[in-house]
Amino acid sequence: MGKEATLRSSMVGLAVVMVVVWLWTQSLKKTVVTYAVGVTLIGGILLPDWDFFDRSFSRWSYPVTAEERAAALSRKSHPSRFRVYPLRMVVYGMVYGYAMYRWWMFVAN
Repeated sequence: MGKEATLRSSMVGLAVVMVVVWLWTQSLKKTVVTYAVGVTLIGGILLPDWDFFDRSFSRWSYPVTAEERAAALSRKSHPSRFRVYPLRMVVYGMVYGYAMYRWWMFVAN
């Protein structure tokens, strides 16, 4: 599935979540916050420059070298989206987990 199809299905899923939040809370404010949080989380996964982030976490503070760019271009034929680095998964898990926790606390109250 391409990025456009993934974005489209993610936005449809977000719309379903917004309808459920609206029906459950009858609050426009909570529905709008759900939209803002959802778009931010979807954008955080689908929009980054994966050639830049698809390398060791310790290299994120340095520019992409010509060798890394060439390696990224040669990987374009592989179907995997990005390699799994444990530290990156921990950082994503903490950021997304906290965002989802704060959103749930806001919607549930």
